[in-house]
Amino acid sequence: MDRRKGDNRDANGGLAEATASRLRFDSDEEAVESEEVGMEVEEIPDAEGEEAADEVIGSDKTSADYYFDSYSHFGIHEEMLKDVVRTKSYQNVITQNSFLFKDKIVLDVGAGTGILSLFCAKAGAKHVYAIECSQMADMAKEIVKTNGYSDVITVIKGKVEEIDLPVPKVDVIISEWMGYFLLFENMLNTVLYARDKWLADDGVVLPDKASLHLTAIEDAEYKDDKIEFWNNVYGFDMSCIKKQAMMEPLVDTVDANQIVTNCQLLKTMDISKMTPGDASFTVPFKLVAERNDYIHALVAYFNVSFTKCHKMMGFSTGPRSKATHWKQTVLYLEDVLTICEGETLTGSMTVTPNKKNPRDIDIKLKYSLNGHRCQASRTQYYKMR
Repeated sequence: MDRRKGDNRDANGGLAEATASRLRFDSDEEAVESEEVGMEVEEIPDAEGEEAADEVIGSDKTSADYYFDSYSHFGIHEEMLKDVVRTKSYQNVITQNSFLFKDKIVLDVGAGTGILSLFCAKAGAKHVYAIECSQMADMAKEIVKTNGYSDVITVIKGKVEEIDLPVPKVDVIISEWMGYFLLFENMLNTVLYARDKWLADDGVVLPDKASLHLTAIEDAEYKDDKIEFWNNVYGFDMSCIKKQAMMEPLVDTVDANQIVTNCQLLKTMDISKMTPGDASFTVPFKLVAERNDYIHALVAYFNVSFTKCHKMMGFSTGPRSKATHWKQTVLYLEDVLTICEGETLTGSMTVTPNKKNPRDIDIKLKYSLNGHRCQASRTQYYKMR
């Protein structure tokens, strides 16, 4: 499998820094060589070039800015827009159910580039308020203007919890709030805040249902490369890092052929009715082996549904579905479980926002196997950062 850490905030946050590094010497030898050549470079001011650069929205951003404001960088939006499952699903929901948007006031929470707002405006919305906290809001305003929707879409830069809307109520709230493991980055609470403050009594939240699922996989090769690697690094014991590596869930694409057990529904969330506290939960699970194999990790993924459509629509981020930028979340087990067909792996999962940073997630996993060839019982802790 194509394995890489799926934290786009770091990947895109480091893009400017990586670009800057290409302007530096790759080694001290190159720096010395340049000094020996003795070239003098005179900087010639280019007022026209500087002026042109200043006109590019966001061109003054540095890698330090991206560290704190990752969604200001176009790269993460490019990845999301190119996620066909994600973007086409929202487009189809809006364009094929124009009765939900025609002559309605729409609130787009976390608008990004404004793509969902544009879909809504094209579907006949009376007005769309697009809220975006990052610097991408400036770009969204330009995009809206360029495409001729300035009279229909108002981009508001700021936090949902801090801004005021020009209207008391909205008919529709639409948002792409889902993070890795569904709840990473905790944007759901922002949507719930907007719902409670501005949604009309007969209003609609889109999507309105989300569910978290769990399965188990065989993953010996990559676990050995990712986790056991630290036991012997060029002849040195670095196993202290192994403990940290075990605690950090891996966001990656899982091959459906690796699945050993059934897939079980862990939690369903009704976005139109739930409270912020419902995002913290403890749920039991029972996974039944579908063949004789080994279990190295549990895998979580989520499904999203738009039940208010004329015909229910939605998508899945599961390993048997078309890949999305969310991929799946892999939780490696300390034990290698030898499981026979029909045997059950039972346990529970506790999910809570981190106390210091609510956008991060703490996961507590209890599991037990009492099989013919393997008996194991353990509690593990994971931290999504």
